[in-house]
Amino acid sequence: MSLNGLGDTPAAQSLPALFPVPEPDPSRADPSDTGPARTGPSLRRGGPDRSESNHPPQPRADDAGRQLVFFGADAAEPVVADLAGLLAGPGEVVRMGGTARLAVRVDAAWRVHVLVAELALRGLAASWAPTEDQRHAVRTSYTRLLKPLAVAWLNGPAKRPPAAFHLTGRRLRLWVAAAGTPEPPSGFLLGLGAEDDQESWDAVGAALTAAGLAGTLLGPDEGGPAFRITGRRRLARLAELVGGPPTAAPHHAWP
Repeated sequence: MSLNGLGDTPAAQSLPALFPVPEPDPSRADPSDTGPARTGPSLRRGGPDRSESNHPPQPRADDAGRQLVFFGADAAEPVVADLAGLLAGPGEVVRMGGTARLAVRVDAAWRVHVLVAELALRGLAASWAPTEDQRHAVRTSYTRLLKPLAVAWLNGPAKRPPAAFHLTGRRLRLWVAAAGTPEPPSGFLLGLGAEDDQESWDAVGAALTAAGLAGTLLGPDEGGPAFRITGRRRLARLAELVGGPPTAAPHHAWP
């Protein structure tokens, strides 16, 4: 099933069954927010992030006084530009007029739950549908909010990381949620887009290296395409950047 279709199937009505259906993740909530739940466009403080060259997020301390990791997943508010983490992996983006849609194919129900919640945090409604290969396609509606991301990432019909692309904790967290897989005994795989080319993979690999996560590129005939992260320090760095597992994610599936 193509992820680029214009319509949603009848199956795209409710989230797939999980073990059990997760409650909202308290670790993602703002403890200082005592007002109504923040959903939809009100989450986009100051409007969508329209550039890869925004000022880096400033680190802040949590309630216990522990300094959060610079560029870690908890170091900044969620913004639409975080979805570059999905495009670094298997995510796809297509344009239609002044709008764009993002879609990603995942292999487990828990990933659907996590991604739908993360998209909602950024003011984006999402649907899902089963695919012919026993996977799940998660996709947004066409929206103007995603046009800047599409403009930055599309080189004609091909997906290509922009020159200023870099990885932050929030981007990595989304990538792990969509296509991260532990590789016992001491590795972790970050899946890539099967339709992407070598130039795209090289640019993503350079961003991983810059984030302290230099990995080995595995080709399709080696269990990829994916980057394999190994080494105690790199795996600890990955876990530090992406933060703890979402409520829906099995702990054994998270860095």
